Amino acid sequence: MSETTLYERLGGRDGIRAVVDDFYDRLVADERLGPFFEDADVERLRRTQTDFLCEAAGGPETYDAEPVREAHLHVPFEPADIERAVALLRESLDAFDVPEDDAEAVVEAVAAYEDELLDGPPE
Repeated sequence: MSETTLYERLGGRDGIRAVVDDFYDRLVADERLGPFFEDADVERLRRTQTDFLCEAAGGPETYDAEPVREAHLHVPFEPADIERAVALLRESLDAFDVPEDDAEAVVEAVAAYEDELLDGPPE
């Protein structure tokens, strides 16, 4: 019997998209983080985040959007913003009953880009 991939355990693209949709609903509604999304194309962000997580989870999709650092240069994130976003991601994963080990793998895939998210524009 072959082991399933994280991608498969998360429900493939549809399952990952459902978590991403929930996550972005939480981000947009959040008092602290919502303002970052006021002028954003949230549907595009949902698609690219889905592709990113699908690829990170071992799926066939590829993340081919702008590199993370460049895509976020205009966003003045602080470490507390990243912590809040991770907390909301955990809430979304929990809402879909994603097992702890799998949820941790998803969080680690996102958290690996913290430095790029916090790296503001050149001065």
